[in-house]
Amino acid sequence: MSTERNLVTLQAESRIGAAERSAFKILLAVSICHLLNDTVQSLLPAIYPMLRNAFHLDFGQVGLIAFTGTFTASLLQPLVGLYSDRHPKPYLLAVGMSITLLGLLTLAFAPTYGVVLIAAALVGSGSAVFHPESSRVARMASGGQHGFAQSIFQVGGNAGSALGPLMAAFVLPKGQSSIAWFSFLALIAMVILLDIGAWARHQRLKQDSSVQVPLSPHVTPLEHSHHLTFARRKIALALSVLVILMFSKFFYLASLTAYYTFFLMGRFHISLQNAQLHLFIFLGAVAAGTIIGGPVGDRFGRKFVIWWSILGVLPFALMLPYASLLWTSILSVIIGLILASAFSAILVYAQDLIPTKIGTVSGLFFGLAFGLGGIGAALLGKLADHTSINFVYHLCSFLPAVGILTAFLPNLSPARK
Repeated sequence: MSTERNLVTLQAESRIGAAERSAFKILLAVSICHLLNDTVQSLLPAIYPMLRNAFHLDFGQVGLIAFTGTFTASLLQPLVGLYSDRHPKPYLLAVGMSITLLGLLTLAFAPTYGVVLIAAALVGSGSAVFHPESSRVARMASGGQHGFAQSIFQVGGNAGSALGPLMAAFVLPKGQSSIAWFSFLALIAMVILLDIGAWARHQRLKQDSSVQVPLSPHVTPLEHSHHLTFARRKIALALSVLVILMFSKFFYLASLTAYYTFFLMGRFHISLQNAQLHLFIFLGAVAAGTIIGGPVGDRFGRKFVIWWSILGVLPFALMLPYASLLWTSILSVIIGLILASAFSAILVYAQDLIPTKIGTVSGLFFGLAFGLGGIGAALLGKLADHTSINFVYHLCSFLPAVGILTAFLPNLSPARK
């Protein structure tokens, strides 16, 4: 009898181990697709100088390109998340990537500034479909380690954001039409996403009918009871604080991603290719820092990471506008490493706050990330036209001070010992 029980136990453990390995492979696959998607996304900031010269644009028009892509993504992502919560469609992942592919090809052969804006909107629409559903799948494959899973997912995106400018520095000098080569990345992602969609559909079919959250089998009764301990007013206050913190992070990030090459070329008189390599270094630091935030948040709590990742940037941000080229590069790496952990911590905090609406929350916060970045790029571009890029960097250096509002966030759970 004892032998039979041991055999059953071993078989059960074997099945659990196999399921965990399968889920981790899916998590890595989603992260790779995030890398491919954001490599394509990061092409736009990298080619702003080329587009500016080709179409004779001012900084305001450059900012409008960024605004078009990011605002389209921010507007659609909450709607996609809300829809997928009610009507899960795992194969939307591949559909979203096909829209991005169309946007790339349109951008490669755009004859006018207006067509460039249409291409930016298509690329933004593709991301709007990709991010809420892929974030949900990452949480599905988390095994309960939600912060770690989001970090793995986010590091793919940030690595892609770093690779985009690097690849652009070597590919795009051949001309605007060379953008079309990046469409092969979208095709590869589409093939992988079809497999991920099949896995997600299979997982949903295996769900117990008592679980109310589509595609979220990891949402346990403990998480639901945790959610119910907070009144709606407290949840609304926490979400409001998170939105303000997102404003601080992404407006500051917009100054570094959209205009960093212009800042370096104007202040230090370096070439475009050299400036793009510095942008790659900064975005590489962002990618490296992303992986830290999730596991630290799982162990010490999301609020601790949010405190450190936003307010901790302040002293380095204040020094950046006065630094030499060498120290500008060093400070940008430090800022990227610290700031990178903020978004995954904020997103998982919000998901933990409302665990029954994973798609909606993911869509809302990814939408805010895109929208605030786009609005920031557009407003900062206009400000740079009326003042200077240096003035913009001096002004934005104070934005991380908003991190002090983290004090108003409730503690969702105790840190693990």
